[in-house]
Amino acid sequence: LTLISTQTASGAASVAFTSGLDSTYDVYCFKFIDINAATNEASFRIEGSTDAGSSYGITKTTTWFYALHNEADTSALLSYAAGLGVANATSPQIIASTLGDDADACTAGELHLFGPSSTTYVKNFYSTTNSYRSDDETQEAFVAGYFDTTSAINAVQFTMSSGNFDGTIALYGISKT
Repeated sequence: LTLISTQTASGAASVAFTSGLDSTYDVYCFKFIDINAATNEASFRIEGSTDAGSSYGITKTTTWFYALHNEADTSALLSYAAGLGVANATSPQIIASTLGDDADACTAGELHLFGPSSTTYVKNFYSTTNSYRSDDETQEAFVAGYFDTTSAINAVQFTMSSGNFDGTIALYGISKT
């Protein structure tokens, strides 16, 4: 991994990486560290751009499943989340859902984006996050899919479904060798 840039959000509505995504690396990895939602039950989301962040909303198709366990040890499950995966949607993709807004609640994880500068193939990605949810559960979320464009993706933005957030997001490049 080669660190490209780091952004720290403090009450931010969004964090956008509008540089650093180019043909230097074939794979890029975003690491999320202590992302804390300001609004209870908000979801952490990603969007891509082909015009350096002037607009977002690339069509994507995804799948979403998760494992969870609550603090009271009364429920645990592994499930497909039909409502969180999308088919040919331009809305932001949720990568961590139903976050708690307590001072000690946060989500952490990473997202891998493959071949964003390719002008031949769609842009595959997958994300894994672990979150302290609003209902006192730990949730490991697994999201995978693709941005359905053969244009180069050169910017990525992270937002909450509601309210602002705090935390750190780092962008890394991954070499083939």
